[in-house]
Amino acid sequence: MTSTETSLTSSAGAGAADRRRWFALAIVMTAAFMDLVDVTIVNIAIPSIQRNEGASFSQIQWITAGYALAFAAGLITGGRLGDIHGRKRVFLVGIGGFTLASALCGLAANPEMLVASRILQGAMAALMVPQVLAIVHATFPAHERGKVFGLFGAIVGLGAVSGPLLGALLTEWNLFGLEWRPIFLINLPVGVAGLVLGRRFITESRAPYALKLDLVGVALVTLGLLMLLYPLTRGRELGWPLWGYVSMGGALVVLAALVAYERRKAARDGSPLIELSLFRVKSFAAGIAVQTVFGVGLGIFFLVWTLYMQIGLGWSALRAGLTGVPFSIAVSVAAGMSVQKLVPRFGRGVLQAGALVMAAGLALYVWESERYDLAIASWQMALPLIVMGAGMGLIVAPLTDAILSEVPREHAGSASGLISTVQQMGNALGLGLVSVVFFGVVDDRPASAQPGPAFVDGFQHAVGWVAVVMVVIFLLMFALPRRPAQHVEGAGEELPAVEKEPELVH
Repeated sequence: MTSTETSLTSSAGAGAADRRRWFALAIVMTAAFMDLVDVTIVNIAIPSIQRNEGASFSQIQWITAGYALAFAAGLITGGRLGDIHGRKRVFLVGIGGFTLASALCGLAANPEMLVASRILQGAMAALMVPQVLAIVHATFPAHERGKVFGLFGAIVGLGAVSGPLLGALLTEWNLFGLEWRPIFLINLPVGVAGLVLGRRFITESRAPYALKLDLVGVALVTLGLLMLLYPLTRGRELGWPLWGYVSMGGALVVLAALVAYERRKAARDGSPLIELSLFRVKSFAAGIAVQTVFGVGLGIFFLVWTLYMQIGLGWSALRAGLTGVPFSIAVSVAAGMSVQKLVPRFGRGVLQAGALVMAAGLALYVWESERYDLAIASWQMALPLIVMGAGMGLIVAPLTDAILSEVPREHAGSASGLISTVQQMGNALGLGLVSVVFFGVVDDRPASAQPGPAFVDGFQHAVGWVAVVMVVIFLLMFALPRRPAQHVEGAGEELPAVEKEPELVH
């Protein structure tokens, strides 16, 4: 073979490899988009599920909280399974299981089956989602990852905007008389395509020195959260029985046992579920607190907001979905400005301003709801939603970098996994607290009264609490570094998706 032929063959091979990795990127990004949309698409369909299936309000909470809890409990373990057994293999298991769980959700015969299927869906997402950035990290060289992560940010923004709208349209269209079910069934063709194409185009990789699994840690985290969340969601319906308070108190004991076990696990084999040494880093400990509390606030707001518009005000799913568009757009625009222009110049103050702006938007929303009551219009909600969205955008994009900025590079993978986990745990806790801050107010109205005024009062009360949460977040942010991550000495140069350089498996 001549040198020219060798060169042409080499170029053709490189071109094919280049095409394969971009196909692989499209596949894993589609899976990430499917997960993001699935979280937001469900909220808008909740009133339809409650109306058509006769689901109780505690079951409604578990349809969303069950997913978040299973997702949170399995995230770190899902990432480690990918490191040990191969990211491609675990990703395919995750997307296959997610597709199957979506089918079970869409075919659920009763609310109990739907809750169980949502928990399975969350567990499968915990296998699928951690592999996305790990596969990107293994597939693309360092100089290209900035562009790829930029695409990922755009996908996140698109998911935030399209999820509620898609859920509203699918619910409103009532395809084939299936009511809310198409919001889950739409995942089937996407999941099957991802499974087939992923087997062909994704290159296998794993970590050469993967950490061991910590299944005991996962069990303790899950048990502790269940002991806390179950009484919160069921307690109101059951008249707050004594066993509920005992369970919530016992949750603290279980979580204390988790800390003790993780210390022993770290000393024994260096592979705990939670790297407790990270909490000695002041900015990380404060950032984790911010992320958890932020998750609680968002968990409360989004469920209550949906119930307020569709049950309290009697709006259609489509009108509720369209009303939320200004919020989603404001989040996307502010997030881009925050990372690219504001944080490099003003540092931590941008995140703190975001918390205060979001609190102001929430307070404005409460004022408008009180002023216009049941006659409030979608356009009147636009201003507080834009203010809230702008505040949220200033926080969400740069927060991870701020939390990681003083974390030693060798622990950046563990730290980033823990950040995602506590965000989901906070979200699940917020959904559980809806019983206290929202339904507790609704229950104070006589059973014979119209639901509208009760739901409006409940919304105002719950949103007031979320505004207080934002002020707490503002105060916690004083412990974050003043300057962006790239200006802090010793910080990691990027947010790694894996703890060690991946090993490609051919």
